[in-house]
Amino acid sequence: MTTPLSSQIADLRKSYERAELSEDASRSDPLQQFDQWLNEAIAAQVPEPNAMTLATVAGDMRPSTRIVLIKGYDERGIVWFTNYDSRKGRQIAGNPFAALQFHWVELERVVRIEGRVEKVSDEESDAYFKSRPLDSRIGAWASPQSQVIASRNVLVTNAAKYGAKFMLNPPRPPHWGGFRLVPDRWEFWQGRKSRLHDRLSYRTDGGDWIRERLAP
Repeated sequence: MTTPLSSQIADLRKSYERAELSEDASRSDPLQQFDQWLNEAIAAQVPEPNAMTLATVAGDMRPSTRIVLIKGYDERGIVWFTNYDSRKGRQIAGNPFAALQFHWVELERVVRIEGRVEKVSDEESDAYFKSRPLDSRIGAWASPQSQVIASRNVLVTNAAKYGAKFMLNPPRPPHWGGFRLVPDRWEFWQGRKSRLHDRLSYRTDGGDWIRERLAP
């Protein structure tokens, strides 16, 4: 008899033994710790180290997730760009709190970030939009993101239409721009042997960051 696939999945095991995360070796500021880990992920050439899961919650309290790309970070927060009329954009408009997660599998690391979301300035959105490849700028006009469309031909037709209209200089669409998550909680997870993982949490009420160890 063939073993059910579900049984095969249940038997998958991995021992995490690459590194450790201690209070002494970590930064007191979570942004500095994130900067260190992100740069180590880039240096290690892990696939798409800038990819992060974005979780939002709709008005009916149903959560949803998707992958977006980080485009900047500093003491103000974590930035990405999208269509404001998309599902995630509409959910953020109704509930301006979200969570982000980076998973660098090869390094056995996870970073979780929670906080309030705000739009970046028009100047920031304009500057980033101008830096995008031409096809991506046209695509921002061509795709009614998250809406039901009849076929892919809708996108192709829209791209041709806006390409002809704007030529080499498409302006930033009014429905497209950046979001910034302003963190009030971070968690850094480092896989360890025997499932006794290292988890360091940082939380703040607007003042200094408080670092705490969490049980795995």
